Amino acid sequence: MDKHYLTPLFSPESIVVFAGKMDEPEAQTAQAQALITALKGQPFTGTLTFMDTHTTGTLADLAQTRADLAIIALPPEEVAAALEVAGRIKCRAATVISSGINAALAAELHRVARRQGIHLLGPNCLGFQRPRSGLNASVAGDLAAAGPLALVSQSGALTASILDWASQNAVGFSTVVSLGPNTAVDVAQVLDFLASDPQTHSIVVYLEGISNARRFMSALRAAANAKPVVVLKAGRKPAGNKAAQTHSGAIVGSDDVFDAALRRAGAVRVRSFVQLFSAAKCLASRYRPVGKRLCIVTNGGGPGVLAADWISEIKLQLGTLSPANAAKLKPALPPLASLCDLIDLSEEAKPEHYRAAIEAASTEADIDGVLVIHSPKAGCDAAAVAKALSDYKPNMSKPLLTCWMGEASVREARVLLNAAAIPTFRTPEAAVGAFGNIASFYQNQQLLQQTPPPLSALAKPDIEGARLLIESVLAERRNILTEMESKALLAAFHIPVTQTILARSANEAMMIATQLGYPVALKIDSPDISHKSDVNGVALNIMNAVGVRDTYNDMMQSVTRQQPNAHINGVTVQNMARHKRGREIYIGLVTDDPFGPVIAFGAGGTMIELIDDRAMELPPLNQFLARRLIDRARVAETLGDWRGASAVDMEALEHVLLRVSEMVCELPQLREMDINPIIVDESGAVAVDARIVIDNAPQASTGGGRYNHLAILPYPAQYEQTWPLRGGGMYTVRPIHPDDAQMLQDLVRSLSTQSRYYRFVSSMMELPPSLLSRFTLIDYDREMALVAVYKERKPGAGSEKGEMVESERIVGVSRYITNPDRASCEFSLVVADDFGGRGLGSRLMLSIMEVAREKGLDEIDGLVLANNPGMLKLMKGLGFTVKPYAEDPDFKLVSFLL
Repeated sequence: MDKHYLTPLFSPESIVVFAGKMDEPEAQTAQAQALITALKGQPFTGTLTFMDTHTTGTLADLAQTRADLAIIALPPEEVAAALEVAGRIKCRAATVISSGINAALAAELHRVARRQGIHLLGPNCLGFQRPRSGLNASVAGDLAAAGPLALVSQSGALTASILDWASQNAVGFSTVVSLGPNTAVDVAQVLDFLASDPQTHSIVVYLEGISNARRFMSALRAAANAKPVVVLKAGRKPAGNKAAQTHSGAIVGSDDVFDAALRRAGAVRVRSFVQLFSAAKCLASRYRPVGKRLCIVTNGGGPGVLAADWISEIKLQLGTLSPANAAKLKPALPPLASLCDLIDLSEEAKPEHYRAAIEAASTEADIDGVLVIHSPKAGCDAAAVAKALSDYKPNMSKPLLTCWMGEASVREARVLLNAAAIPTFRTPEAAVGAFGNIASFYQNQQLLQQTPPPLSALAKPDIEGARLLIESVLAERRNILTEMESKALLAAFHIPVTQTILARSANEAMMIATQLGYPVALKIDSPDISHKSDVNGVALNIMNAVGVRDTYNDMMQSVTRQQPNAHINGVTVQNMARHKRGREIYIGLVTDDPFGPVIAFGAGGTMIELIDDRAMELPPLNQFLARRLIDRARVAETLGDWRGASAVDMEALEHVLLRVSEMVCELPQLREMDINPIIVDESGAVAVDARIVIDNAPQASTGGGRYNHLAILPYPAQYEQTWPLRGGGMYTVRPIHPDDAQMLQDLVRSLSTQSRYYRFVSSMMELPPSLLSRFTLIDYDREMALVAVYKERKPGAGSEKGEMVESERIVGVSRYITNPDRASCEFSLVVADDFGGRGLGSRLMLSIMEVAREKGLDEIDGLVLANNPGMLKLMKGLGFTVKPYAEDPDFKLVSFLL
């Protein structure tokens, strides 16, 4: 049960191939012939058997045949029969290499595979490759060289192209997977396998579409948490939804949302085939930059300046030597060398000068990566320079990239650099862009580590009041809230709004304005008018009663003339916001298919579409994510001291974003929202206008819970409980989060050798970094982990006279992972040795079982070593059934029906 469920697919020990009659190759499909050639051309380390569905023998013969994986390359009408045979010989996985199978037949094949318990890759795919195993189960070309890079592609043509390019650029692969449009095993499942695959150190994905946002985000976050993931997305849609009823819906395109999703998942987005290759080069070199400061070493000023310009263009930083290190390096360089910003070695540069420069840059604390640019010069041996870099590379812990300009004279040098796994490019811009793509991995990893709860630590909102307001509007068969209703909804979540009162006549408007005090603003109130300014439905800075009366009458006539069919409730009257140097901001919400609600931020006002300033983030937000969202918008440059205006109250603006996040989490009926403008200055922020579109809440899937509408589940704070400890004291059971990594490692280190073996069936002394991050950053959907936290007092580090300080300690963990059938889950449990026998094991198990039950799971199972009597006794006491485990007599299978 510790093996990934796709192990029979990607790491099979035995394979059966259905490719037609082996003695009649002319009767085989072209794909079958190519597949047979590919399989026989490689030294697969396992057992390979060829079988014909027409002559499979008797049922007794089939009973003697066993295989992990079935590879099927048959005409469409024969594939289902082959799948049935694969099920009878206990295959747990199959791949169908075919083309032309329509959606109806593909659905039938999926049903057969599910009935037989087979994980099906295909149909309509080119198959896959596992070079280290010598397995070429594909028709994508020759087996790739072995390497640490995995490729997952939804395009067969692109898969073949990348493999051809890789063979000429010394790039090797751990796994190559071609996914067709109707495959049962999808991108999310392949990413989930690669996340824990020890052969894979980084992943490249070509994506055309996803079917389930929650599963995709869960798998992508798990993979990107363990290793770099680069994604090229096809089918980018321009912003602009003609049916949108808010500014947000009009200016936010689905590609903006996809960008936000990848960023939040910790992955890197590239936008062209060339960039994908560039990123693949860097990933194959196993570079993991931790910042965006790139140092330029060059023998020509022009190429160096081009590189520096591109660094500025894509918002990286030029890495420079400190004055002390520059002074130390200067004597080792040619007399004409310059160390002002760039390290320009001059035309007299020799291999030893390049080596001295990269040695200085690699030890500089303010440099994250080094780009070496070489232009052909008379008397300079390009290959010798490449050899000097190759020799020094093993000493570098920072990324080293190169740009060898020219062609014929540098060909040998490029061969040397490729052999040393040093990424090399033909232009400075391509090299800088490659570093930028990989450098963004670190920045996105910071977003990945955030696990906000649905509600912030701010004052609790009136959620029930907000729901009643929405239900009353829906009961009237309306989907658009009036301005006053919209502001009431914002106020329920403590978002500051201007006081707004509806007037249904000119006299009523005059009385309201007099009570509020001048100056005032008048706005048309109609559910049928999305943009009031377009129909002269907004008037500002009205200073007296006569002006209010005349403006009211003129506005009603103008709007009625331009929108004769619009239902008009009246005109709202509100005070002008008293912010002389306030900045106009907008915060919006759009609902994307498939990612669900997304929060938008940017410059506001009447020219919002023209300014086109927007940054996106998936909810939920915390203060870190809110600040990063603000920083990504262009309007952020105006929020500090700007043109004589004081810096705005950033905390107030962040609080508005946190409140909007709360609204999105708690109100699944929200579809679109504009808060535009929000006027913010040094004294705070206030929403001047708002428009909200609602609809009935999306139907929740089984076990989806109240946050089923979100692509990323919030931190489930509702599961936090405090319990008494047998023998005295209290402890807290709560879901795990990424900040628990060190405490979890301390728990594992403190376990006895026997306890560690009982839990991990391994003699390891501590968790490796990849497993530690995998255990602490989970999606709270298909996986849950609860930790028991005990507060203890002990002498503080560096404290005087034995001063005692309070510290937290994880003393137990229970965990489950949902099985591929999505109806059952597998659990694990560990308790600190010094807390055994005090009730923690029972409580952790009961709590994790309750979570699984709430998620709609039917059964919870686990494997327990047969020589672990304490655990077996606990399981029996909780009502689990204990049975022998057929696949390994050293284990017992324990199960409980939820």
